[in-house]
Amino acid sequence: MKAVLIILDGVGDRPIKALGGLTPLQAAKAEILDLIAERGECGIMDPIAPGQPPGSDTAHLAIFGYDPEKCYPGRGAFEALGVGVDLKPGDVAFRCNLATISDDGVIIDRRAGRISNVDAEKLSESLKEIRIEGVDGVEAEFIHSSEHRGVLVLRGEKLSRMVSDVDPHLTGVKVPKPHPLDDSIEAKRTAKALEEFLEKAGKILRNHPLNKERVKRGLKPANAVLPRGAGVLPRIKSINELWGIKAAAIAGGALYKGVAKAVGFELIKVEGADGTVNTNLKGKVEAVISALKEYDLVFLHIKATDNVSHDKKPEKKVEVIEWISRELKPLVDTVLSENYYLALTGDHTTPCEVGSHTGDPVPLAIIGPGVRRDNVKRFDEISCALGGLNRIRGIDLMRILMNYLGRVPLFGE
Repeated sequence: MKAVLIILDGVGDRPIKALGGLTPLQAAKAEILDLIAERGECGIMDPIAPGQPPGSDTAHLAIFGYDPEKCYPGRGAFEALGVGVDLKPGDVAFRCNLATISDDGVIIDRRAGRISNVDAEKLSESLKEIRIEGVDGVEAEFIHSSEHRGVLVLRGEKLSRMVSDVDPHLTGVKVPKPHPLDDSIEAKRTAKALEEFLEKAGKILRNHPLNKERVKRGLKPANAVLPRGAGVLPRIKSINELWGIKAAAIAGGALYKGVAKAVGFELIKVEGADGTVNTNLKGKVEAVISALKEYDLVFLHIKATDNVSHDKKPEKKVEVIEWISRELKPLVDTVLSENYYLALTGDHTTPCEVGSHTGDPVPLAIIGPGVRRDNVKRFDEISCALGGLNRIRGIDLMRILMNYLGRVPLFGE
């Protein structure tokens, strides 16, 4: 018994005027996604709870079967694990954006115009020599992830994740300074070290020749670092310990690789899988099919639907959904021919007219031997709400999948 879990990041949406009152899923001609719904049992899922907007980190943690209220270690830890940092007990990691700010510190663009990987990598390299001098025994390490994203790790004695975010998730406001969230010496030391790093990083980036060149080319300079989500190494049981399975993950973005790695998935690298709309999805699909020969559960994450949602591009989201559907055909054919299970869902709703996460439920469909097929014919937010799975929580999904794989023990006599 084997299963595939596909998460289309931010795929959920709301009715959009530009699409004639349809959601992008409703407007899309996505035959393979609809086939999954038609052959399976469907429902809608609240990744955390009804009405609660989830972060991508807490949503994935819940979908993997872990209660975020009990074991969430902060987003930065997942980002660090996802880019390959050997995170140690005591380290504090932050998810960071390379951003554009004005001369007086006002945030203009949190993503520096969605800076390219090439430019972001060069700028990130210039931050590797920063030394923390104002806080004894603390070192800083900055690692580029993809596009505007990066990870900052503070390593040393007496550090804490109880530090405020510097990224306010807004533009048109001044960059706030980090401050401790409790009265501990550890939090104060961490906030002070973080502030020093940001001041030095800002000076380096403002004077970097590449940023001056970007301005001449009419591009936004990446002249600031905005960290958020301070996190530490999580202490949780692996998915293998919980269910006795061997699991693999295929993703482009560091966060999703990090969450998967933290709970015990083995990461499979795919060339060109970069968490953008230009990702090598064909290669990722081929890697899933190959991994099913060795692993009991394979997780496939697809980020593109969320990228275009945050950019408020509903027509592009329709195109992306249709592209994903076409590329998934070989995998769905394999699942059906081999009598495997496949669950298709999202990690949160990102309405194109809002541009950020909301607390709306996401569609869910599961195919495989013995599933209770219902009357749903299309994979979208409205159709799936009529399915036999009804409305579940994210934390319920893994138990449902493991039940099909025969991995859930009897409760009681």
